[in-house]
Amino acid sequence: MTNEALQNLISSWFPNPEAGTVVNNSASEEVSEENSTPIETINPSLLEFTEEGSQFLNISVQPKDLHSLMVQLKGNPETHFDYLFCLSGVDWGKELGVVYHLESTTHRHQLVVKVKTENREKPKIDTVCDIWRTAEFHEREVFDFFGVIFNNHPNLKYLFLTEDWEGYPLRKDYVDEINMVIK
Repeated sequence: MTNEALQNLISSWFPNPEAGTVVNNSASEEVSEENSTPIETINPSLLEFTEEGSQFLNISVQPKDLHSLMVQLKGNPETHFDYLFCLSGVDWGKELGVVYHLESTTHRHQLVVKVKTENREKPKIDTVCDIWRTAEFHEREVFDFFGVIFNNHPNLKYLFLTEDWEGYPLRKDYVDEINMVIK
């Protein structure tokens, strides 16, 4: 399946209810060529798709839609993403998030799913370890180093760091004066 066909199929699962409307941001009723404002197009899906110069189709999803998207990606016979081969925590500065790399061993296509949360104090994202068992270990690692809490995770506890460790070492704002290596 091509990336375009994959995008069309997946976007049909999450239609944007506002996509049928067209927004024109002009203040007046009369619009001339000189003062016309461009018509704002509304994404027909609640998901955002990019290829970002890579061979993989990238999907950005809101945290509230993550679990249902992942269930569909694995369970739908046309996509059948049965292999989660990478799960990584990311600190984008303002947002924290998780990036999932998926593959269908049946159809031989791959996909990247990104989810972000702006809540740096208590970042929460739904677990996917009930969908792909391998995610259980990786989510614990992201919890350890980024502080992302995975809702409904069966055993969310520290994996590498000690219980008394303060902070999250892979966040961009992390400072550790005692263990800093100075060259």
